[in-house]
Amino acid sequence: MSANPPPTDAGAPPATAQRPRGKRRQSDRPRTQFRKLDGILLLDKPRGMSSNQALQRVRHLFRAEKGGHTGSLDPLATGLLPVCFGEATKIAGGLLGARKAYTTVARLGQVTDTDDADGEVLRERPVPALTIEILDAALSQLVGRIQQRPPIYSALKRGGEPLYAKARRGEIVEVDVRPVDVHAFELHSAADLLDGVLEPDGHPQLRLHVECGSGTYVRSLVRDLGELLGCGAHVAELRRSWVDPFRDPRMWTLEELQALAARGEAQLEACLLDMEAGMLAWPTVHVDARQAARLQNGQDLPGPYAPTGEVAIVGPRGRAEGLGQVDADGRLKPQRMFRRADAGTIAG
Repeated sequence: MSANPPPTDAGAPPATAQRPRGKRRQSDRPRTQFRKLDGILLLDKPRGMSSNQALQRVRHLFRAEKGGHTGSLDPLATGLLPVCFGEATKIAGGLLGARKAYTTVARLGQVTDTDDADGEVLRERPVPALTIEILDAALSQLVGRIQQRPPIYSALKRGGEPLYAKARRGEIVEVDVRPVDVHAFELHSAADLLDGVLEPDGHPQLRLHVECGSGTYVRSLVRDLGELLGCGAHVAELRRSWVDPFRDPRMWTLEELQALAARGEAQLEACLLDMEAGMLAWPTVHVDARQAARLQNGQDLPGPYAPTGEVAIVGPRGRAEGLGQVDADGRLKPQRMFRRADAGTIAG
């Protein structure tokens, strides 16, 4: 191949004056005009997208100045990803610790390096004959307050770096066990076992229901179930059904949101829940307008208030004012008070 570029047509502008068709200089790209926007979106995350990628897609779609989600889903997983915009991000950390439910499909007889179908198969073993009694006995060992070892491919950090980054470099990663709460781990239906749902490669699959607390990895539950059954297993599918307090969620897909955005922002904003919907995860303390103003100014209220611990502060007409802390003396202290969005946009 010649190292010299082909000659240009006579009269054509110099090559340096041309840009590839369909491409823009970065400075030519329209900049999203972000705005202050408060609310909660119950997103149905698609498979193959990280939680942060999904967050950024909807944040730009809504033109929200500030956004955050309440707990990552693996790229393989689908389902409920609560996204908080604006002042609602102040309750995102509390929702992160909420109880969650999943439906998962466990593929028996295969162990992967990521404990799910996105990973490389490390080994295969024959699946023994299983009965409901055998399976229930194994599942019951993984319910309650248990010690769990997270997957090496996880976002947990060591030395300021995610474990998955170390694993991808081929480093030997030792992951400590930690306590987690599993409230339910059971067959979705007995037919899933009796029918022996088979993949074309002959590996049986089980559809399982999981309810768990914060920090629990469903991939680890399925991996450990496979070891108890003596054949190994990994997650083939995973869908988050609900997150407290959103137990019967109306989720929105990216396609639905894009269609609504094309009809105008008013249609899009109708998908948002008020911040009050997220506050149902906390015990409630009611205050009047004068007391709410004091809290907004950073002043404590003597009370006595109850219960002790973190509480949702609700003002007149059921308006959420923010989160506070009730100490042992019944004193109410403001922690994260809401500053509601006002008009205007900023370039970003």
